[in-house]
Amino acid sequence: MNIIDFYNLYLNSNKVTIDSRKIDENDIFFAFSGENFNAATLAEDAIQKGASAVIVEDKNFENTAKNIFYVESTLVFLQELAKYHRDQLNIPIIALTGSNGKTTTKELIHAVLSQKFNVQYTFGNLNNHIGVPLTILSIKPEHEMAVVEMGANHQKEIELLCSIAKPNFGYITNFGKAHLEGFGGVEGVIKGKSELYDYLKSHDQFILINENDEIQVKKTEGYDLIIPFGRRDSEFYFEKIVENNCVGLLYKEVEALSNLTGEYNFTNLCAAASLGLYFGLEFPLIKKAIEEYTPTNMRSQIVKKGDKTLVLDTYNANPSSMKVSLENFNQFAGSKTIIIGDMLELGEESATEHSQILNLAQSLNFDQIITVGPNFKNAEADVTSFLTTEDLIEFLKENNLDSQNILLKASRGIALEKALEFIK
Repeated sequence: MNIIDFYNLYLNSNKVTIDSRKIDENDIFFAFSGENFNAATLAEDAIQKGASAVIVEDKNFENTAKNIFYVESTLVFLQELAKYHRDQLNIPIIALTGSNGKTTTKELIHAVLSQKFNVQYTFGNLNNHIGVPLTILSIKPEHEMAVVEMGANHQKEIELLCSIAKPNFGYITNFGKAHLEGFGGVEGVIKGKSELYDYLKSHDQFILINENDEIQVKKTEGYDLIIPFGRRDSEFYFEKIVENNCVGLLYKEVEALSNLTGEYNFTNLCAAASLGLYFGLEFPLIKKAIEEYTPTNMRSQIVKKGDKTLVLDTYNANPSSMKVSLENFNQFAGSKTIIIGDMLELGEESATEHSQILNLAQSLNFDQIITVGPNFKNAEADVTSFLTTEDLIEFLKENNLDSQNILLKASRGIALEKALEFIK
């Protein structure tokens, strides 16, 4: 199947999907197979559900009369289709990556820019070699710009994603201790994330930088097409405000207080506000976007439960984000309990990093420390420890947590949010 020939089918379709359960009328279904499942077997059913075309990588299921087309690789064809579509678009695309905060920043940027423009953006966490093409293919003629999140856990991944999205603007939230196993240490993280800078510089595109981040400044030194924020002499400068455990910013004597907890989110707010100002939004519109944005994605999310304040931050965790979460939570007024789960994908650094986080937790002002997962349990600290979230849930069924404030923080694989309903 030729990309150019297929493109007309795509243009006349509703959307592209890889989930056979979510096929609607006039969708294009890409049949991605797993190790133990041949998704091509779903092709006929997809057509019956109303799909306008199906892409399979098993020639035995090809039926061109029904618009079931064979390709050698569904992944490669999806990526090439996305590249071709990107080449037809004449809108700015903003790409962002980083060790921490990229999803929250993406959503804030979308919230701000949507006050003036029709903005498409990465849905959920579709930020990998499959998710980025799907995001690009979701951009319709009515969209005026797009925000594309890029995740990576090894070298050359951001480079690949840039070749698909071809961004005009880029931002790296930070360089932290995330996916150390895949990147090969912190230096590998810096090198891998900086592939976004490499693409933007080689294509004369714009880079948003936080001038308080020494690595960002060093990596963009000598490059002219930068949009700087952070310092008093930067193009955009904001002061931090914190009220009722929520963080906000002050710009030219106007306050914008968010619903996000954690002073670490201040930089995320600054990035979104800077892009808003760069694209010509008046600050009152930016203030409106910031104040109306409510996190519901298990990232710095405040949940009220009776007289308790819960901070739900269970979508991801690494040593960098865990450290700032604990230090931020330590500033909450009143009694405090932390429930922290294992940080995954740390490789040979795992034992050391988990011990250091426990040492930090014990040095802070917490009334109770509860850990979940084998890595924390193996650290053998003098804390309440459970091997799994299910074990924690059984404990919570029989025991109340007395603290006024409770933090839940863990890597996604621990599924710590399942314990939420059992906290009384």
